[in-house]
Amino acid sequence: MIVFSLLCQRLIAAEMTLPTQLIGVAHAFLEERVQEYLVTSNTEGRHEIQINDLDPRLRLPLCDKELTAAQQGVGSPVGRLTVRVRCEGSAPWTVFVPAEVHLYRNVVVTTRPLLRNATVDYSNVALVERDVGRLTQGYLSDLDLVVGQTLKRQVIADQILAPSFLQAAEVVRKGDQVVISAGAGRFDVRMQGEALSSGAMGEQIRVKNLSSQRVVKARVTAPGLVEVVL
Repeated sequence: MIVFSLLCQRLIAAEMTLPTQLIGVAHAFLEERVQEYLVTSNTEGRHEIQINDLDPRLRLPLCDKELTAAQQGVGSPVGRLTVRVRCEGSAPWTVFVPAEVHLYRNVVVTTRPLLRNATVDYSNVALVERDVGRLTQGYLSDLDLVVGQTLKRQVIADQILAPSFLQAAEVVRKGDQVVISAGAGRFDVRMQGEALSSGAMGEQIRVKNLSSQRVVKARVTAPGLVEVVL
């Protein structure tokens, strides 16, 4: 009787698509998608694919065609997502397989608490591996792009620095004496001026020419130096 029961179970399984097959198809699809994403986005990092076990009571007819898979929705294949596994055979069916792809990269984090308006330097940040699929506010992976900027908000130690936390440091402050460079072609005229607003590198600020008392807009090119294009 026991042998007969086991035989029946095997016959039923041979005519069904097992949950383990669905997981295998989803995993293979995600592995290919992640590898493609890393190459096309020029992204470095290690990844892990996690697919939870499906309901063992799931009963689907054996598909007479090769199963197909696609990512549900749009976006990168990182984080929580759903894989649509489909049979397009004579008895079609579709199953949605939940999964999570962990992508681990080195990201910039603080090494100690920092106050608002603090300047970031190499002594207070470091690169630490984190799962970037969970970083909904974004992240930065290059220390050189962070150092020299100032914080818009107070942060704690081991805080992942999102781009929205930072702003370019002001190299010219309102009231500073500056040199105004006005050029056209190979000619360059310089004069003394006063900054009427603060600015970071590349920003435009209002500057007063101390000789003519004329107020102009100039681009910050270095600490104490602004440029007016004629």
